[in-house]
Amino acid sequence: VRRQASAFGVFLLSRAFRASLALQFLESFHSNSNFSPSDIMSRYRGRFAPSPTGRLHRGSLVAAMGSWLDARAHDGVWLVRIEDVDPPRDIPGAAEDILRVLARLGLASDEPVVWQSTRDDAYEKALDRLREKGLLYGCACSRKEILARDAELGLPAGVYPGTCRNGTGGRPARALRFRLPDRTLGFTDRLCGHFEQNLPLEAGDVVMKRADGLWAYQLACIVDDVASGVTDVVRGADLLDNTPRQIALIEALDAPVPRYLHLPLVLNDRKEKLSKQQGAVPLDETNLLGELEFAWTHLGFAPLGADSIPAFWRAAVPLWRERFAKEADHG
Repeated sequence: VRRQASAFGVFLLSRAFRASLALQFLESFHSNSNFSPSDIMSRYRGRFAPSPTGRLHRGSLVAAMGSWLDARAHDGVWLVRIEDVDPPRDIPGAAEDILRVLARLGLASDEPVVWQSTRDDAYEKALDRLREKGLLYGCACSRKEILARDAELGLPAGVYPGTCRNGTGGRPARALRFRLPDRTLGFTDRLCGHFEQNLPLEAGDVVMKRADGLWAYQLACIVDDVASGVTDVVRGADLLDNTPRQIALIEALDAPVPRYLHLPLVLNDRKEKLSKQQGAVPLDETNLLGELEFAWTHLGFAPLGADSIPAFWRAAVPLWRERFAKEADHG
């Protein structure tokens, strides 16, 4: 069940309450973090988190632009995280190339880049925390078995039907899953309005560690957002329906929930999300200013006609602030 409300909503928890929860969590759970908890919660913190599965393209540039502009419009911090936890899909040299092109675009992380491939200890610690709460269990199901059971129960394909919630029946566990709460969970997106999901019927218990032994995206993403003190997540609208399950995981880890802004996707000629997997063309490095103008107009703004990349950003920040920062001011 999903409902859309007004495009802009007020976050329900007060900043002070969220900050106090963050301080407790960061001090107890991320003792190996490079950040001071008091510094982390003192201002807006956003991030851009590409996977090194290919070069930067127009779809990823829209996410990078939106997240950077939102951070600058709030006088905040912008972070870059390389989500390199899927070696079979990662392309050698792609991460370095992404960082190089971002630098040419004037987009440099305000703090050292975080590489997820170095974060095993933090992810293990998160699993321990979930295990202590009885929220982690082994799953013996194959994808084929899950799809067959979904069809029997009338669930959407891929939603985990809870087969191993009470044990695997003696079968060896293939993966580790997070036990989602049995409820509908909603939030107010700063652009898309109110969105909610019935977690067991529309999401299903989420994989934390995959059958191949690799960390799942949902775990690594949330643990690192919390460790970095991210207050605002600005990303593509393809992740809108991932957000309720991610909020449930954040709450299970006793961390404060950030605000969300999901941006319109760049589509290919077949009206599919532009992605590396769909053969997205890398950015034209001979015309990066033109690529910035494309991303800017895709986000609903009039062309700026800037004559340089620095001039583009100088013109864009106050316009973004006018549209997105006033309604989202912390308080």
